[in-house]
Order: sequence, then structure tokens, then C-alpha cells
Amino acid sequence: MAPKNKGKGKDKDESSNSKSEGGKGSGGKLKPATSINVRHILCEKHSKKEEALEKLRNGAKFDEVAREMSEDKARQGGSLGWKVRGSLMQDFEKVAYELEPSTTGSPKIGEVKTSEGYHIIMVEGRK
Repeated sequence: MAPKNKGKGKDKDESSNSKSEGGKGSGGKLKPATSINVRHILCEKHSKKEEALEKLRNGAKFDEVAREMSEDKARQGGSLGWKVRGSLMQDFEKVAYELEPSTTGSPKIGEVKTSEGYHIIMVEGRK
């Protein structure tokens, strides 16, 4: 079986439209996962995404910011539930599977721009 991270060096990731905050102390050594429990905040405009990020940096809970600011129906605090590999948009999935699990009160977040808009992503669990 071929390594899952083949050809995915740090330099390549840095030049894409995605970035991660938090979780850098692990050195990218997460165990491969086949599914993740993921939440997101979707913003159509960059300025709204930045406003949501500022709220998170100031200590607001991820699920509360999702309910308040997400463009999609974030009634469950932005929860998408458990998602297996291949079930999410490729760019979104790439960022999400690189994140360490965290809590809504202290989220380790990633960002990505897709055809739907700007996503702020956090992962609550991996298996």
C-alpha cells in the first residue's frame, strides 16, 4: 500500500489556498484516519471570514460563532458529523484531515477557500 502523504510536502501546502492554525507542535505526525468528526464555518466574503476568525481568537466557542456567522444552516454549531475520506470537497478534505482533534472551546482551526466560499474548519475526532 502506497503512503497516503506521498507528494504532499509542506512547501506545496503553503502555496495553496489553505492554511492551518494550531497543531503545528505535532510536526504533522498524525496517525492516518479513515474518518473525521468535523465542524465548519462557511463565509461567502473574506471580510466575514476574518471577522469570524477574530471572534475565535478572542475566545468565542467555535459552535457559537458557527451559529452566528456561517452562511449555511449551522443549527448544529457547524457540525457536519463523521465524514469518511472521499465524501468531502477535495480541498476541504485535505485541510480537515491534517488537523488535530480539538474542542469547540479551544479549537485548532484550518482555513480553505472552495467554490462555495471561505471555510473555517475544526476536527473533534479521528478514527
